Amino acid sequence: MFFIGIDVGKFNHCCAVLNSEGEVLVEPFFFQNNSDGFDLLLHNIKSFHSSRHMCGLESTGHYGDNLLRFLLDNHFEVGLINPISTDAKRKEKIRKTKNDKKDSLTVCAVLQSREYTHMTKNKLSLREGKQLTRYHHDLTRSLHQAKNKLQKCIDIVFPEFNDVFATKYSKTYMAVLKECGSAKAVRNTHLTHLKKIISDASNGKLNSVYPARLKESAKTSIGEDNAVITLEIKQLIDSIELILNQLSIVDKKIEELARQLNSPIFTIPGISWITGMSILCELGPIDHFSSPSKVIAYTGLDCTVYQSGQYNADKTAITKRGSPHIRLSLYQAALPVCRLNTTFNVYYNRKRSEGKSHRCAQGHVVRKLLRVIFKLLTENICFDPALLK
Repeated sequence: MFFIGIDVGKFNHCCAVLNSEGEVLVEPFFFQNNSDGFDLLLHNIKSFHSSRHMCGLESTGHYGDNLLRFLLDNHFEVGLINPISTDAKRKEKIRKTKNDKKDSLTVCAVLQSREYTHMTKNKLSLREGKQLTRYHHDLTRSLHQAKNKLQKCIDIVFPEFNDVFATKYSKTYMAVLKECGSAKAVRNTHLTHLKKIISDASNGKLNSVYPARLKESAKTSIGEDNAVITLEIKQLIDSIELILNQLSIVDKKIEELARQLNSPIFTIPGISWITGMSILCELGPIDHFSSPSKVIAYTGLDCTVYQSGQYNADKTAITKRGSPHIRLSLYQAALPVCRLNTTFNVYYNRKRSEGKSHRCAQGHVVRKLLRVIFKLLTENICFDPALLK
C-alpha cells in the first residue's frame, strides 16, 4: 500500500510517499499551488497510482480545495483528514518538531491508521452545496439587515409611509421610496407624477386613491427633512435590489445542484430545494453516522446534561454544537412539515398539550424529522407518510 501525504499551504504544498512498512519512497518535496506545481506533483506520484494507494491532506480551510479536485479528476483515491488527528499523531513523538516536511510524513502516518474521510466527486458536490447554501444564508442575513436599516430611516423622514401601503417592499412601495425618499419630497412631487410612479410600478393594478392618500399623509407627516437619510434610503433600496437579484441567481444554482443529487430528502413535503440542500450538505455523507442519535448530537440538538451530587436537572437547553446553519434550516422546515403532514402535526400538538412551549415542541419535531431523514438517506428510500409512527 502506498500512502501519499500532502501538507497543504497557501502558496506551496509539501508531499511525501510512504509504503505500508513505513519506508519513505519519496522524500518530502515542495510544489507550488498552481498549474506547474500540480504537474510536478503528478509527475512524482503517478508511478504509485495503482489499486493500492491513498492520497491524504488535511481539511484546513479552502487552500486545499483546488488540489483535492485535481487529484479526484486524475482518479486518485483521496482521504480528507481532520487536523486534530495529525496533531495527535505529532504529539506521540518525544521531540516537539513541526515543519512542512515532517507534517507531510505525519499525514502519511495518519493515512496508515485509516483516520480519514474517503472523498469522492459526489462528496465534493456536497461541499460545493454547503458553500452555496451558506452564501444563501449570508445574503439573506444581509437582506434583513438592509431592510431593518431602511425601516429606521423611514421612521425618521416619513413615519406614516408604512400606513399607506398594505404590503412592505412591494414594487410600488420601493418605487415611491426610491423616487421621493421622504415626506417632504412627496409633498413637493406633483400628484400627476406620483400617479405615474405608482401606476408604472404596479402595472396599473393599484387604484387612484393611493397617490392622493400618500400626498395627504405627507402633508401632515412629522417626518424630519434630512437630505442625508433620504440619500441613504435610495442607496439602501439599490442594495436590497442587488441582493434580491443575487439571491435569485444563487437559489437557481442551488435548485440545479439539488436536482442533480436527487436525494430522498426532497420527497419530504415541506422541505424546499434550499432548505433540503442546506440540511443535506451540512450533514455531509450520512455513512459518517451509525445512528439517528449521533446525527442529533452532531447538529447540536441534543439536550445538555447537568448533574452534581444528588442534583440532576430535568430541564436543560440544547447543546448547540456544530453548524448553526443546519439548525436554522431544520427549524425553518419544521412548521411547513407539520402543516403538510398529519403525523408531524399530531406530534407537535401533543407536545403542546403536555405544556411545552412552541419553541420546545418545535425542537421535538425537528428531532423527529432528523430521525426520518436518517432513515431515508441510509436506506435511500422516498418519504412515505404511511410508515411514520
